[in-house]
Amino acid sequence: MPRYEHVYLARQDASAQQVEELTAHLKGVVEGLGGKVAKTEYWGVKSLSYRLRKNRKAHFTLMNLDAPSPAINEIERLERLNEDVLRYLTIRVAEHEEGPSAMMRRAERDRDRDERRGDRGDRSDRGDRGDRGDRGDRPRDRERRPREGAEELETTTTTEE
Repeated sequence: MPRYEHVYLARQDASAQQVEELTAHLKGVVEGLGGKVAKTEYWGVKSLSYRLRKNRKAHFTLMNLDAPSPAINEIERLERLNEDVLRYLTIRVAEHEEGPSAMMRRAERDRDRDERRGDRGDRSDRGDRGDRGDRGDRPRDRERRPREGAEELETTTTTEE
């Protein structure tokens, strides 16, 4: 049976529970037409690169499917009719990826990095920099030293009468 990776984007206004219900409904359609859902991953609400139907963010969901093509056609038809689904993409693959997808590995890596850094707290108390004081009493760099070729410009721009 052919294998597919199916990703769909749901409106940001939809709740996570509504997205889970939609995923369960699509899973039931696939299983009803003789397929099986190997894995589902909810990637969360992510920012979009550009606005889609007045939405700047969307709920992302991945489904790994082992299903006949009529099942894929049916879930895509249902997603076209559903107002909550902004976009969908189905790709046929030779094998499903074992373990978490790249998006989930990235989320884990970000969490691990944040845990290693620890709580940095408010950065406004940066006492290690010392008191810099008022910098207004120092002459600016431009005032101390003329730019190269500045004298030439001044002489060429004046007109003699």
